[in-house]
Amino acid sequence: MNQDQVKVAVIGVGYLGKFHAEKLRRLKSAELVAVVDSDLARARALASDLGVRAFDDHRQVIDLVQAATVVTPTVNHHQVAKDFLEAGRDVLCEKPITATLEQADELVALAEQKELILQVGHLERFNPAVEDLVRRVRQPMFMEVNRIAPFKARATDVDVALDLMIHDLDIILALVGEEPKDIRAVGVPVLGEHADIVNARLEFPSGCVANVTASRLALKDERKMRVFQPDAYLSLDFKKRRLLVVSQVEFRPGRLPKVDAERPRYPKSDPLESELKDFVEAVRTRRAPRVSGADGRRALACALAVRQRVYQGLAGMEHHLAVSRRLVDARLPGED
Repeated sequence: MNQDQVKVAVIGVGYLGKFHAEKLRRLKSAELVAVVDSDLARARALASDLGVRAFDDHRQVIDLVQAATVVTPTVNHHQVAKDFLEAGRDVLCEKPITATLEQADELVALAEQKELILQVGHLERFNPAVEDLVRRVRQPMFMEVNRIAPFKARATDVDVALDLMIHDLDIILALVGEEPKDIRAVGVPVLGEHADIVNARLEFPSGCVANVTASRLALKDERKMRVFQPDAYLSLDFKKRRLLVVSQVEFRPGRLPKVDAERPRYPKSDPLESELKDFVEAVRTRRAPRVSGADGRRALACALAVRQRVYQGLAGMEHHLAVSRRLVDARLPGED
């Protein structure tokens, strides 16, 4: 092993954790030591493919590694990350950072106290088009975001604000540079007990307003953001990794206005690989990660506030919602 390699384990090797392990195994700056999953058979199957060790308890690998990526269900993030941090190990925790703000505060404080890396897996920050957007936005006045996707069985243990919208809330907070002064939101649960479609309006002290919609009930996959600022309009397609920048409007009476429309091109990249490289480099050099624990905590606070507003609006409608869900469940097999 190269002495500069960071020894790391992946905790939780379900759908996303499997990708963590595969990409870490290929990173020259990292040595994947082990994979851990409560389903030991699943851990062993992946470990066999990657040539590493398998365990069913994260505590068994703490003394074997310098760092860990936590890709378990959200409800387990706090305890797993806490165990590693208390032992002096750096942690990359998938989003949302924890289930509650109190848990997030504890992890952030623990990492600061021990001078450890605590990174949160907000993957869209490593989308090259998003990276360019962050560089270009200076004074956002209005943002509109739509993130809609077909239904998937995984992640239904949380509402869509914590599942999908939190990606956009994290980016909005990074662009505006302040926390919202007011949040209004509406949404409904359709296929389960948690809201599956949510719309939120965020108002910031600077005057910026963001209108955000997230749904996991769509027939298509669409992820787009539009940003208006005094000197430009920027339109981002997350999925296609495309950015349109309209700026330098020239207007003369009696003539059509002239504008500069720029469509930057980006080299092919793998955002998850970039995120993991960023984490390993932060561990190796002791620099701050791109998405800190504090960033993850702010995004969680915003998502939880959205969820609270949604369920405040649904108070008293439980009977109607239950009937709606029964009708949807009955009709699903025959729907086109």
